[in-house]
Amino acid sequence: MADETRFSDIGKRAAIEALFDGTPYKPFQTPEVETSAGDRAVHASCALLEGTDFDLVYFPLRHLGYKAILRATGELYASMAHPATLSVVIGVSAKLDLPQIREVWAGMVTAAREHGYSSVALDLVPSRNGLSLSVSVTGIRSKITTVRCPKPKSKDLICVSGRLGAAYLGLQLLEHEKANFDKGAQIDRESTLGRNKMLVGAYLKPELSPRIVAELENEEIYPSVGRFVTGGLADAVKSLCAESGLGAKIYADKIPFEGNSFQVGRELDIDPISAAMNGGDDYQLLFTIPILALDKFRHDFQTFAIIGHLAQSEVGAALVTPDGVELPMSAQGWND
Repeated sequence: MADETRFSDIGKRAAIEALFDGTPYKPFQTPEVETSAGDRAVHASCALLEGTDFDLVYFPLRHLGYKAILRATGELYASMAHPATLSVVIGVSAKLDLPQIREVWAGMVTAAREHGYSSVALDLVPSRNGLSLSVSVTGIRSKITTVRCPKPKSKDLICVSGRLGAAYLGLQLLEHEKANFDKGAQIDRESTLGRNKMLVGAYLKPELSPRIVAELENEEIYPSVGRFVTGGLADAVKSLCAESGLGAKIYADKIPFEGNSFQVGRELDIDPISAAMNGGDDYQLLFTIPILALDKFRHDFQTFAIIGHLAQSEVGAALVTPDGVELPMSAQGWND
């Protein structure tokens, strides 16, 4: 009988594992190659598709190009690598002209310059299904950093670089306004989107410090594991657990939120904690830091929030409520 397994039955992660089965390669490994100097060349890539990852009705083209570069660059930073080379392929649909693609490219160049890419390549290909952006990047992690990054241990602190759930709430605000516009309703953008600029901005134009790796190295703080949070906190934590072979506890009352997240959540009937756990597009860095580095890390990296710690493997990935109840995490793409 033919195999009729559906992606919806097993989830993305199990599907990728099945595709790797029988090959000489292992899934979920960041591609790395050792250079002649003993450094490591680290590779990351992403693809953004119109209609799936973005809507041109409300997404400025320049912001879109900028965000696409950050999506791949964040993976380098999570691996403690410095950006080096960037390659972009833009799938151009018939509805777009050169000035519009120039806007996308301008955003990409801005991000490339901010994050220190020394070499950039571009190709244009036709697309029948709307605009598509494919980004591949390579970064260099120094030999010293590779040697000094410790193996993850139980009690390592789990730290995140910024607020979570904001991008998802910003996206829902934009979708809500689009739906009202499609219905012909009168929209007061100043009162709806204007008073929630931080949430909308978190989705349309995320920010990522280009100095984070250098600052960690300068302070001699080396994470044991790193993840770039793009598919929700739960996905990042479960991935972290799968790599380390350890469990993790995340404390709900330690998760950082944008100031008006709970007010907007009530208006849209969305739980901000659920938005943080499974919303996606936050573009924040998640690091595990040895507990002995706690005082120094708190002093030198005050924008990071300590939201939990690694634990013994039998704990699994757990969200701890304010009253101490441990809830198992679930995430899209995982067969829980």
